[in-house]
Amino acid sequence: MEARTDNAGQRLQDVVHRNRRSERVGVYAVCSAHPSVIDAAIQQAMEDGSALVIESTSSQVNQLGGYTGQTPDQFAGFVHSTAARAGLPKERILLGGDHLGPYPWRSEPSAVAMERASELVRACVLAGYGKVHLDASMACADDRTTGPDERTIAQRAAILCRAAESARSELPAGSAPTLYVIGTEVPAPGGESVEGLPPATTPAESVPNTLEVFRAAFEEEGVSPAWERVIGMVVQPGVEFGEKVIFDYDRQKASALSSALPQHPALVYEAHSTDYQSRVALQQMVEDHFAILKVGPWLTFAFREAVFALSAIERELLSHRKGARLSQVREAIEAAMLRNPVYWKPYYHGSDDELRLARLYSYSDRCRYYWVDPTVQEELAWLRANLDSCPAPPALLSQYMPLQYEAVRSGRLRADAENLIRAYIRTVLHAYAVACG
Repeated sequence: MEARTDNAGQRLQDVVHRNRRSERVGVYAVCSAHPSVIDAAIQQAMEDGSALVIESTSSQVNQLGGYTGQTPDQFAGFVHSTAARAGLPKERILLGGDHLGPYPWRSEPSAVAMERASELVRACVLAGYGKVHLDASMACADDRTTGPDERTIAQRAAILCRAAESARSELPAGSAPTLYVIGTEVPAPGGESVEGLPPATTPAESVPNTLEVFRAAFEEEGVSPAWERVIGMVVQPGVEFGEKVIFDYDRQKASALSSALPQHPALVYEAHSTDYQSRVALQQMVEDHFAILKVGPWLTFAFREAVFALSAIERELLSHRKGARLSQVREAIEAAMLRNPVYWKPYYHGSDDELRLARLYSYSDRCRYYWVDPTVQEELAWLRANLDSCPAPPALLSQYMPLQYEAVRSGRLRADAENLIRAYIRTVLHAYAVACG
């Protein structure tokens, strides 16, 4: 993404307009709160000279702390301080809220869940989030089992927009405008637990109707000016992933949807669950106006792969050394998941052995919820310390991390543990950066 405008929000709007002119440009949004992922994304943006979009979900970060223990203000502070240490200016970062709506409180009646969701949206805007995905598509306790209808979803999204616009009025003069993403066909946060047929592509004929329903809801709630700042619409392009399956982008099946964007408002499609798509597929999606690509679990999946590779290197290096204390990262993450199965049990099914493999190796990457566990953190610190004090010989690094070995051998990468982890994550980010031009 070219550095052509003054701040990250303006750059995103610029990308939207250029993509609508059929330029091969897009933007990827990093949907993760993991420190190593954030570090890697900052490095990638600095190397590319691009803006960086980082989004937290309503489950990760909210006014009650979410599963990361961070409020929106704390998350914003963490991202900006991390970027400042690396040398990435604040104006090149766009913070976003992903799936901002009643999802974390969906077991409550809709009135209660929407009150909490409005509080969350307000907290995000006041914390400086410049991109807000208004997601009221999930069913609450008093909704019918099939979920709310399109008009109800739009009305609830407009209520959330009103909370955001109210918060905007309290920001300092000259603050960047808040940009919005809407939609009704929204994949579940973190990917679906599906194994059968690929998801159906959003019918092209539904696009103008959905936009009109949302426009009318914005008008009814008195937030019509915000409609001009709707830059994206979430649709289903036919991509998804589950425990053992990836549904790849099929350009032919999405062609009608790609052609269905209206002249006004000048928005693009936002594609969720693009994790694990091929480089070619990502490039095609950007060309087909799925110009905002969301990625999250693939990045923590890469973090886990890197950590497990380093654990294997550690065992080769130190298991026969007298007095050496090896880290127990694998054992610690498995124990943490067994102690608190709430984040994986509804998603994985099968025998004990199948569950064991799924917990650590599935595409759904439910183990990402457990890296914050204190025992896991202690073992990770031990792993880093062991490998930093006893670096891997080049040939051993080649065995377990061949791409990073090439970078170390050429002098482009220092071979300490954290740099190797970040470089591993950046192999994923690089695919998105190339796809987005």
